[in-house]
Amino acid sequence: MDSEHWRAVITAAQAGDRRALDELVAGWLPLVYNIVGRALNGHADVDDVVQETMLRAVGNLGSLRDPDSFRSWLVAIAMRQIRDRARRKTPDRLEEAPASDFADLTVLRLQLEGQRREVAEAVRWLDDEDRQLLSLWWLEVAGELTRRELAAAVGITRQHAAVRVQRMKERLETSRGIVRALDGACPGLRELTGRWDGRPDSVWRKRLARHIRGCGYCGGTRETVVPAERLLVGIALVPLPVGFTLSLAFGGKTAVAATSAGWSAKLLGALTKPAVAVTAGATIVAGGAYVVTQPPDAPPPRAAIAPTATATSEPPRTSAPPAPTPRSSPSATKKTDPYGTVVDAVDRAPDPDTPPAALPRRPESGITSTGGPKAVMQHRGDRVTLTGRGYVLVRWQISPGSRPGALVMPSWTGLKGRLFHVASGGSRRMDDPLPGAPNGYATGMGGPGIGYAVLPPGTQQMWQNEYFYLDGTVTLTQNERGCDYGLIVFPTDRDAVVEDIGQGPPQGAIRYGLVRDTGTDSAPVPQYVTRETPADPAMVPQRSRV
Repeated sequence: MDSEHWRAVITAAQAGDRRALDELVAGWLPLVYNIVGRALNGHADVDDVVQETMLRAVGNLGSLRDPDSFRSWLVAIAMRQIRDRARRKTPDRLEEAPASDFADLTVLRLQLEGQRREVAEAVRWLDDEDRQLLSLWWLEVAGELTRRELAAAVGITRQHAAVRVQRMKERLETSRGIVRALDGACPGLRELTGRWDGRPDSVWRKRLARHIRGCGYCGGTRETVVPAERLLVGIALVPLPVGFTLSLAFGGKTAVAATSAGWSAKLLGALTKPAVAVTAGATIVAGGAYVVTQPPDAPPPRAAIAPTATATSEPPRTSAPPAPTPRSSPSATKKTDPYGTVVDAVDRAPDPDTPPAALPRRPESGITSTGGPKAVMQHRGDRVTLTGRGYVLVRWQISPGSRPGALVMPSWTGLKGRLFHVASGGSRRMDDPLPGAPNGYATGMGGPGIGYAVLPPGTQQMWQNEYFYLDGTVTLTQNERGCDYGLIVFPTDRDAVVEDIGQGPPQGAIRYGLVRDTGTDSAPVPQYVTRETPADPAMVPQRSRV
């Protein structure tokens, strides 16, 4: 940090310089966003807490006597707002799922891999108090805060802070071991987690840690474990999400409070002028409201690319003119149902030599997943919550040789927003004959020698890769109970979808993919989808309506 530069900016902002105040908000918002986002693990309250923190900072800027202490002062305000939010939590909100898991945001937006990814994902397993401390310690290790500022923000001495940080680090290392073990294939761990709902908490942290300590497979370290502080050195702040807005409105009591705090009439006048000024990604709009957005030339984060069939040439149709962009908001239509009908009819296999139609274009800002860039769901009750605007790949892995029988379909629950079925790919339907199978009898659904996975009556046949478009949030639950099957869930993008479904017979695949997206609000939705959150997701009606 250039302390001399920021001292001048803060002093100018206190004197009523609108551009300086604009630069101050835009420059320090990412730090506040990272502290709050990590402390609350991306909970839906993150935006509110960030907004309240910045509002209080701007409103009390005139009372700051030493510009050099601005950073520690701002961090202390953020931590007070985080603690206030924790005290205000009501019992019915304790089980709310994160709006967009911050561990995933960290992994996706900073492109973390290996043990750095492991540290980010381990944060989910920490208790609220440890996560709040880690949100500061992470920034201390990354060079954004000092130990003195960390201690001041928590309200303890530096000696006490050292003890608290050491205890938090021990629990973080335990959590890293859990992340490593869950990525493995320990049979004992699979049996233990058969009743786990997939949500990290302190009870399961203790159970899993106890298993790992006594398990030769899980406890065996297959690579050198690098200390967390060495992994975090130099990691940048997680950038603001595309379209992130911060509205700091000055009016009524807020303006009075700002005046009593020492703000000049010149500054308040600047804040209420019906003018627009854009500086460093921040905007002051009419009425004195701040709107801070990621600059338009900053590219959206690229999610993990889904696996595709092998290709030896460029996929066809990628140069086709884009279809008109459809309406992106359910409120844009006056129909009772905001978008199309549920796909609940058995479909015929398309001609393998017929290329798919052009895939319409829809807005993309990226999808975050509580399961990370590759969520593997093998047991009944495994679930993943997806949030954002973009494409998701659900890859089927049916194992009738292990346990054939009736297949209980996965379900989409708690839908907020819209969910479309956009395409099917992977170069084959699950009932297509497998290459080399005797007499063509063996398919992805099984064969006469091992048995078959049997779909519920009227269910549409799956393809190896099924693609969906999400604009909102939804939870996908694996309901495996009869036939043995698994799902792998990847956030992806339109380019990967087009590449997959465009690879047809000339590249050695069985068939081209299939486009299901109509490009309008009549696009099909999954069969087992509901806006409710039932106690047993496997009981979602097949012909459900949203």
